[in-house]
Amino acid sequence: MSNIINCYVDMWKNFANFSGRTSVGGYWWACLANFIVSFVIGLTGVEVLATVYSLAAFIPTISIAVRRLRDAGKSWGWLFINLVPLVGWIIFIIMLCKPSVNSNVVDAL
Repeated sequence: MSNIINCYVDMWKNFANFSGRTSVGGYWWACLANFIVSFVIGLTGVEVLATVYSLAAFIPTISIAVRRLRDAGKSWGWLFINLVPLVGWIIFIIMLCKPSVNSNVVDAL
């Protein structure tokens, strides 16, 4: 339980950090925590609160995805693969699940 909380807190602490790396586990634990928080806020029925949280979480979500892509050896530009309907999301999720690569490869990106 503390791992999921640590990853979620780390996502918010590094909300504007688009450099560096995020491990596979760190990314997916933060995504799970973000989903749980969004779900709980959605259950309250206060749409304004849900909208505010979604807007606030937008930049941290993008930054952790960029760090995860860098850790997998991909450039940040791969975020735009999500614009391709259905197939883009599948490719993006596969890239986010790839293991970490050598830091020399990441630094060259």
